[in-house]
Amino acid sequence: MVFLACGAPVEQSSSTQGSNAAPEGDGLRGQAAVIDDESDQDILKVALGSKDHSTLVAAAQAAEMEHVLSNAGPLTVFAPTNAAFDALPAGTVEDLLKPENKATLANIITYHAAPGSYNADNIKGVMGIGQATGDKVKVEVKDGQTTVNGAKVLGTVKASNGYVHVIDQVLLPPED
Repeated sequence: MVFLACGAPVEQSSSTQGSNAAPEGDGLRGQAAVIDDESDQDILKVALGSKDHSTLVAAAQAAEMEHVLSNAGPLTVFAPTNAAFDALPAGTVEDLLKPENKATLANIITYHAAPGSYNADNIKGVMGIGQATGDKVKVEVKDGQTTVNGAKVLGTVKASNGYVHVIDQVLLPPED
């Protein structure tokens, strides 16, 4: 399937660089020096490691937005599952992944990211959270269930640069 093919090269190259870049004790610097299995992973690495988010990863790669998910943060990402992308009308994902739709796809990806760190401790009742697009999403906690613009939050993962809230729908930015 096209989504897995799009995601595989990034995973392969990042692990190859980490393990084959140079022998131990050679004075590695920067990111190459901090590759380990015990540190918290950034949001991009959390997504790369999730079989349920290969479509999101493929979309971020097609939009050249990986840097957004791996920056220092803090950042909160509402991450739709593969099933959420599958629920879009037939052909939508394939069309969005085309190079000529890169700007539209980048806007959709950016709409899923909020500057700041939002978790169960600071999401209460109903609130608007400003997204990286400049738009707001409505986040609501009711009877123990959190929703974002109506999409259910299925789980939350703490990352080194913020939080990943797994959601069951793709959030579409408002049309201008």
